[in-house]
Amino acid sequence: MYTAIGYAAQSATTPLAPMSFERRSPRADDVAIEILYCGVCHSDIHQARNEWGIAVYPLMPGHEIVGKVTAVGASVTAHKVGDLVGVGCMVDSCRHCDACHADLEQYCLEGPTMTYATPDRVDGSNTMGGYSDSIVVSEHFVVKIPAKLDLASAAPILCAGITTYSPLKHYGVKAGDKVGILGMGGLGHMGIKFAKAMGAEVTLFTRSASKAEEGRRQGADHVIVSTDAEQMKAAAGHFDFLLDTIPVQHDLNPYLDVLRFDGVHILVGLIEPVDPPVNAAKLVLGRKVLAGSLIGGIAETQEVLDFCAEHNITCDIEMLDIRQINEAYTRMIAGDVKYRFVIDMATLKA
Repeated sequence: MYTAIGYAAQSATTPLAPMSFERRSPRADDVAIEILYCGVCHSDIHQARNEWGIAVYPLMPGHEIVGKVTAVGASVTAHKVGDLVGVGCMVDSCRHCDACHADLEQYCLEGPTMTYATPDRVDGSNTMGGYSDSIVVSEHFVVKIPAKLDLASAAPILCAGITTYSPLKHYGVKAGDKVGILGMGGLGHMGIKFAKAMGAEVTLFTRSASKAEEGRRQGADHVIVSTDAEQMKAAAGHFDFLLDTIPVQHDLNPYLDVLRFDGVHILVGLIEPVDPPVNAAKLVLGRKVLAGSLIGGIAETQEVLDFCAEHNITCDIEMLDIRQINEAYTRMIAGDVKYRFVIDMATLKA
């Protein structure tokens, strides 16, 4: 064991504040990492404030981690001291169920061990995330950061990136496909970039006409203002895929109308009951699919990093001093960030 430092919430109503805590010494298959950068995900806020009802305190968020290997366990072969590596949303799984054998650890039938606020599978301790100076993780859940990627900008790829890349790849988006991206926050702007790199014709759906120029700057070929009934009507039956990154309740029915037959509407931002209800006739009468997708497995996380390096894709970020994390949460809730905060962990020691 050794003493680490970070920022944590002590309850759902207290701000994040500095905290010292114990990290385990590396086990035989572990990699010890000095954290250089950590992205800030909206789920960090949900968890810190216990908005999903599953928080465990003290709670130290952070699952978009980029750092440098400082030590490895005796059986580690995939990484060595000095390597630049990343850790995403998971740090363990059962490793023996069908999902794990299929490299889909996020769907582990026994439940994955998340990077923070879940029990460690070996000693039962509460996992602590990346708002800290270091972390110790099994080598299987550590990925390599390609040399071509900027380290800070690479951090959000470990959540926002894989969350949008995985469903586009799974459903076979290809050159010439017509893909709609719903919403343009941290997830949506990455979805635009990935769909374009896959050769698709990309349309941003947004509630605000003021975002049209920014949507095109990110790579969208077209922009549809979803509150404009005429624009939505004109798009009826047009799209092969919709990647829905909207994180709050919204009516899915108008979007199902813009899908062509056999079209797929993929939810990646909403994890609560759909309201208003979906009219099943819109699915049945066009053999349309309403699907969901959760992050991605470890092998696919390495794949998306390599894809980003190959296609020169990065996340648009704003660097953050960890001492401003609570103000950053306030700004995120207000939508005042383009498009992802990334904490410079050097500020933890300032």
